[in-house]
Order: sequence, then C-alpha cells, then structure tokens
Amino acid sequence: MLIAHPCGPLRGEIELPGDKSISHRAVIFGALADGESVIHHLLEGEDVLRTVAAFRAMGVEAQRSENGVWRIRGVGLDGLSEPLDVVDLGNSGTGMRLLAGLLAGQPFFSVLTGDESLRSRPMGRVAAPLARMGARILGRDNNRYAPLAIQGTELTGIEYASPVASAQVKTALLLAGLSASGRTTVSEPVLSRDHTERMLAAFGVELDRDGLSVTVQGRPRLRGLELIVPGDISSAAFPMVAALLVPDSEVTLRGVGINPSRTGLLDLLREMGGDIAILNPRDAGGEPVADLRVRHSRLKGIRVPPEVVPRAIDEFPVFALAAACAEGETVVTGAEELRVKESDRIQAMALGLGRQGARIEELPDGMRVQGRPEGLEGGGVAEAFGDHRIAMTLMIAGLAAQQAVTVTGRANIETSFPGFAALMGALGGRIERIEGNAR
Repeated sequence: MLIAHPCGPLRGEIELPGDKSISHRAVIFGALADGESVIHHLLEGEDVLRTVAAFRAMGVEAQRSENGVWRIRGVGLDGLSEPLDVVDLGNSGTGMRLLAGLLAGQPFFSVLTGDESLRSRPMGRVAAPLARMGARILGRDNNRYAPLAIQGTELTGIEYASPVASAQVKTALLLAGLSASGRTTVSEPVLSRDHTERMLAAFGVELDRDGLSVTVQGRPRLRGLELIVPGDISSAAFPMVAALLVPDSEVTLRGVGINPSRTGLLDLLREMGGDIAILNPRDAGGEPVADLRVRHSRLKGIRVPPEVVPRAIDEFPVFALAAACAEGETVVTGAEELRVKESDRIQAMALGLGRQGARIEELPDGMRVQGRPEGLEGGGVAEAFGDHRIAMTLMIAGLAAQQAVTVTGRANIETSFPGFAALMGALGGRIERIEGNAR
C-alpha cells in the first residue's frame, strides 16, 4: 500500500525525469541511425528500459555510462537482427505500437508481448493500417490484442487518414514508412504530439508537413546525433497540481518540455486560474523547454474543448483532481481514449477520487465534476487498478486532502516516474509505502 499524508506548503526547485515519449523515440531512432547517438537525461523508467532491451535483443549496442549518459551504436535501417526470443514490453503501450510499425518492414520474424494490462489494450488501431501497407501481423481476437506475431515483409507506402489523433498510430506508420517503398502519409483529425516529426528531422530525415498531414519518403538515411531529453511534462503535472492545491506552496520545475502538442494541461490549469509562470524558455534537441514556477491558486471550473483533449490525454487523471478541488463545474468530453489506457481512467478517477469526497459523474466520453473549493476530505482507501498515473494522482490527492489517502492495487510508478515519492518528499510532501492489506 501507498499512503500520502496531508502536508504543509510545498516549496523548492526540482528537475523532472526525462520525457517518456521522447526517450522511447531517442532509443528507436538512435538504433536505426548510422553511427553513434549520445543521449543525455534519458528516462530510466521501466517502459523505456524495455525498449532498450528490445533493441539489444536485435543486436544493437546500448550502454549507460556512470554519469547517466547513454550511447547507442546505430545499425542503420537494415542492420537489425531477428530476436531469439519473444520481446516482452512489460506495460509499455508506446513500445509495443511503435515496434509493431518498425518490425513490420524488417526481413525477419518477431513476437511482441507484455503484461496482463498491455495484453488487454487495443492494437488493432495500428495492425489494421499496417496491413494496408502489406504488413503480416497476427494477434488475439482477430489481430486486436497482443501477443503480436509479426512476419516482416516488404511494405508499400500509403496515405492514411487516422480516425483518431494518436501519436502512437502516426509514429507506427511513419516507422513502417521508413522501410517501405514510396511515400507514406498520415493525416489526423487534430494534431497529436509531434515528437516523432521533430526527432526524425533532427536525425536528418526530410519530412513534408502540410497542416494535419505528415509524409515520409521510404529508405532515408538517419544520422547519429547527440541530444538532451527534456523533463517530462506528464510527470511535471503531479507536483504542478500539488502546488496549486496545497496552500502557500511555491515550486519551480526546471527544464520541462513545453512542446505545444503536449501543453494541454498547462493551458487548462492556467485557464482555471492557476498561477503558472513560464520562465527561461529555450531549446533542447529541437524541443522547446522552460522552467515552470507554480504557486498555490484558487481554481475555477471550466469546460474542456474536445480539440484540447489529445494535447492533455495522459494528464487527465491529475486534471480531474484539480477540477475536483475547483470552484464550480468542470466538463470533459471527447476523451473516450481514456477508457482504453492502462486502466479505464474515467471510471478509475470517479471511483478513486469519489472515495476522497470528490463529486465526479462519468460520461461515455469524459466526466462532469462538481468542484469542492474547500478541498477533498481524504481518509479513504482507493484502488489504483494497476495504473501508475492513477496511483500518483491519488497520492497527490492525499497531500492536499484533510486526511491521509491510502492506495492499494499493483501500480508500478517506476514505469514512468522513477523517484516520484522522494521527489515529492524533497518539496515537503510525505508519501510512504507499507506492507499489508488495507481494510
């Protein structure tokens, strides 16, 4: 069990772990490049390390130095070798979907699997368009779920209009397009995070971008490079919301990535009245970065436009907490994607925060939240449903509530935020792990 206790003002300056989305891509593109890539501040969470292990299994040298710098000796687009065993990606949906796209065009056989949660998450959204390129992918329930058996083959570029704004779908198809003949174009209804486009350009790949469409020409050459991974804004979301909710708090989060395709939560919290200042903006490896100063604020409810949802999809659990402590009503729609994450995050937040006194009504594609500006009562026991972001949100709720919050259920926070409890402790929060079962 995890227990978070109410705390006094949160204060201090901290550096967040590296961005998970960018870290995955840095490893993948570094492995496909010609020459060595040097990566600073790589997220060493379980998800990213599973991606590293996958490429080691395919013959790529990836070494970490004592100072935390990673060196990846790329093998080029044609240098990967067939893995001798099943590739286990743990809980990483990003790793599985991106590798499915890459391996579809490789001249060998591979099998991708993961933990129970990952094997229940939809993979048809990438398997179906990849099949149109000529991919041969077999999975459970008519290719909808992992394990995925992939017989690599020659692919042909396509034009694909994705029905959902998904950076994972877009990236899987662009990765397949690197090995395909001709051009591969992916368009989206709304722009999803564009880390792939930025990083491909940094590795020397020419892309054609036209509004909501991006095109890659098959068989480009990637050149190894040196890059710094920005701090993860999805991880920054937790101390950010904690500082907004705990009276008299002021914290500074250094070196956070503020890519416009990822700042949905930042924009929403500022619209709610959150005192969040963007300081010292700069560039790191093609990504915009800044320091964020966050002060305790009285928040007000808002209506979230559906077009903002893709820019904040991973942060909605902790956004729900902010809404639960705001004045007035907050309504979220167009967020049905939340139901097929590591857990059904709409249901998980309605149940978990509801046990702490929040008033959250589930909607088919979102939620309606009646805020409690006096704060949550806390004192309840909540289930994390094996979801790291649900667990961390409930921990932040405990820091800001009137009584401690206890979280049960397996949820490997190290998946995305190594050192979460220690970092919150450095700001003045108290989160502890105890053995046993809650009653």
